[in-house]
Amino acid sequence: MDISLPVAFVVGLLSTVHCVGMCGGVMGALSFALPPATRDRPAQLAGFLLAYNVGRILSYALAGALAGGLGLTVVQSSGSVGAANALRAAAGVLMVLAGFHLAGWLPAVARLERLGAPLWRLLEPYARRLVPVHTPSRAVLYGAVWGWLPCGLVYAMLGVAAGQAGIAAGAATMAAFGLGTLPTLVATGLFAGRLHRLGRGPLLQRIGGAAVALVGLATLVYVLYGNVPAGSPVATGSWR
Repeated sequence: MDISLPVAFVVGLLSTVHCVGMCGGVMGALSFALPPATRDRPAQLAGFLLAYNVGRILSYALAGALAGGLGLTVVQSSGSVGAANALRAAAGVLMVLAGFHLAGWLPAVARLERLGAPLWRLLEPYARRLVPVHTPSRAVLYGAVWGWLPCGLVYAMLGVAAGQAGIAAGAATMAAFGLGTLPTLVATGLFAGRLHRLGRGPLLQRIGGAAVALVGLATLVYVLYGNVPAGSPVATGSWR
């Protein structure tokens, strides 16, 4: 049984504190940037917040597809199922390191986020051009740009997506992760960013980070038992 999608979703849920701390301010700012008539109507506000996050999750899925394609290329080049397991094991290690970083125990991992800085510098001006956001479609576009904001945890999950060794599987993994973060970020937007301060609490950060690290360890244990998804290109040999 392939547990990558449940794992990705659970990591998204466990990253609640990190998401509130990193993106809570963004959601609050986006909420305040909406017209007062929209902010005062909870149903309309929730619709815009969902639109922002739909765009973000679509970008995650696109990045996951790219990572899964890269992983597939590695497996095809090696001609070995062991290469896929090695990718998945590396993803587990990345997840453990990301958990330690979220907990504040390994600040050096923050350097990982610098990898995405050049791309973000290219994309961020497009986000500014979309403000003010007056329509749900514009909110989706803004969210699609926001999805490329540098984030160490997202990069760790892209490692998991690469380990799926498939374009569709990589996209599904990142979409599942994004869906796991959805409740927290929508709630943060509804409360106009007030949860952002909660996300800065060191105790909650440590609990959330430790939980993510434990999921990473569980992923490593799973990989060590050599479980490859039965229907994946790796197991079926359809990539040959």
